[in-house]
Amino acid sequence: MKQSSIILFSLVLFAACNNADKETQTTETATEISTPATRESRPAPMPSFAMMNSRNETVNLESFKGKKVLVNLWATWCGPCRAEIPSIQQLAAKTNPDKVAIVMLSLDDDFETAKDFASKTKMNLPVYFPAGQLPTLFTVEAIPTTFIFNEKGELIHRQVGADNYDSPAYIEMLNK
Repeated sequence: MKQSSIILFSLVLFAACNNADKETQTTETATEISTPATRESRPAPMPSFAMMNSRNETVNLESFKGKKVLVNLWATWCGPCRAEIPSIQQLAAKTNPDKVAIVMLSLDDDFETAKDFASKTKMNLPVYFPAGQLPTLFTVEAIPTTFIFNEKGELIHRQVGADNYDSPAYIEMLNK
């Protein structure tokens, strides 16, 4: 009985992060918000959001405005998250760090777990951790989820589920 409970719990946990299959994967090229006063739509803005970097310094996501910003919500316990990290690393290597920022935002319960994972796997992407409550835009039903903002801080792409980021489309999106 105890073993079947553990197996059931593991399947539920895996399913929670595994919206990465092609049938449930969604891609949006421009998420818009509607303002009630004007009834006009505009791209969702990059939230002002405090994060901790791997040196335990507080960084605001908005400080990256002026660059294209890829924010990947991930966790060490999420198989699809771990599977897509190499393609994000390859994408990062094909972009100009003066014009593109990669933010790997860990949703692990403990930041040390994410930092240890990054070190052990030789992950060469900057790892961040929420310094407070996630902004509404980043409250997602599944991880991995990736957001890409343009230089003005406007959301231009959202990917729910794992993807291959080492592709001509993503390379062009970030280098354009």
